[in-house]
Amino acid sequence: MKVTLIAIGDHEDKYLAEGFSIYEKRLQHYVSFNTEIIPSLKKKGQSKEAIMQAEAKELLKKVAATDLLILLDDKGKEFNSVELANQVQKFLNMPGKRMFFVIGGAFGFAPEVYQRANQKISLSKLTFNHQMARLFFLEQLYRALTILKGEPYHH
Repeated sequence: MKVTLIAIGDHEDKYLAEGFSIYEKRLQHYVSFNTEIIPSLKKKGQSKEAIMQAEAKELLKKVAATDLLILLDDKGKEFNSVELANQVQKFLNMPGKRMFFVIGGAFGFAPEVYQRANQKISLSKLTFNHQMARLFFLEQLYRALTILKGEPYHH
């Protein structure tokens, strides 16, 4: 299965870019993985709802009806690392060829994105900026895949 992380927002801190690169390369050993960035669609004077609708339109263009769509969302289910590994295994066993994890824009997701989603996962009860959430997710996905392979990274 092809796994893609979609992140909405174009700001990338240089000090985090090395971490993104490290985990993206590590993930390639386990799954076909890539990251796609949807540039921020915030425009001065635009309402929160209009921004969320524009982001939803761009996001949903990338996802087919048969794709698995998992939102990284503060309203999602929390997992420990082993539970996340088990959930990832369930995702990998599902029919379909593509799995998308999505980090939303500054205002979250529009209602139609929530309706389309197969699942919502929370990284924490804490709030992280989108770049930190991206790095934490990449590391946790890598950790989950090493757990599934019985590799020692988790310990």
